[in-house]
Amino acid sequence: MRDPYTVLGVPRSASEKDIKSAYRKLAKKYHPDQNPDDPTAHGKFAEATNAYDLLTDAEKRGQFDRGEIDADGNPKFAGFNPGGFGGTRGARPGAAGGFSAEDILKEFMSGFGGQPRGGMGGGRGPAGGPQWDPFAGTATGGGPRSLKGEDIVVNATVSLEDAHQAKPIDVRMPSGKVLSVKIPAKVEEGQQIRLKGQGSPGLGEPGDALVTVRFEKSKQFRRDGADLRTDVSLTLYEAVLGAKVRVPTLDGSVELNLPPGVDTGKALRLKGKGLYGDGDLYVNLRVVLPPGGDPDLEALARFMRDQKPYKVRDF
Repeated sequence: MRDPYTVLGVPRSASEKDIKSAYRKLAKKYHPDQNPDDPTAHGKFAEATNAYDLLTDAEKRGQFDRGEIDADGNPKFAGFNPGGFGGTRGARPGAAGGFSAEDILKEFMSGFGGQPRGGMGGGRGPAGGPQWDPFAGTATGGGPRSLKGEDIVVNATVSLEDAHQAKPIDVRMPSGKVLSVKIPAKVEEGQQIRLKGQGSPGLGEPGDALVTVRFEKSKQFRRDGADLRTDVSLTLYEAVLGAKVRVPTLDGSVELNLPPGVDTGKALRLKGKGLYGDGDLYVNLRVVLPPGGDPDLEALARFMRDQKPYKVRDF
């Protein structure tokens, strides 16, 4: 992966808020749902997500800034010495700070299994120390292997209610295991949650699981960014005479006072009742007539049509 600061377009001094803001813009632009047939956009979305994960992890960000790990989170190779990694003592002549690329290649071509050369035991440190793989760019052998398992991607569906309240959700892994996963506050569609060690097994530590959040389609609410919309049905007499009606919100139902002769052509706004409290809830009122018809209502309607007509359309 490229430098995560470059990927997100932020300086190294960027705050966590700046990083999050930059990620939101890129996630919105390159989200797979917005670009279903564009593999380039999918790659940029994944790259931005990985950069965001690294820079919002304080420990990993510090390690990256100090040059201890690369943009993929892998430790950087610092050269050989007679005791293993990390120093320059005992390096061969002509190697600046350790073995040169040519030295490493010669060591590899010798098979890493010959007699010690220049203080190195066939590419291993003493007592079966690490062995450098010039193609993979990692050290292996001489104890627990450092080959990490593959990361896996898992989709998780969350309701608007659970996302709003940041409730834990159950996520089924490919292995069949079900994990209870805590979702972050104000989670966004397409955001990924990294579960360390829950990926595929490797010769060393297992990989991670990247849980991609998808919002479940709500039967009650329609989402418009942070705003929500919902429909509330009224009887004819409630609309004419006024009434108190219960209106659902993500925080539970609230009571709404409707004045007599309420205008059902306009949505009523409940401020701050949208998703995460960042938006509003718009309530559309729908008058529902009694089922099966009613002779008295029909007589009243004919009387109003003939004696008290009024206009509701301008065309």
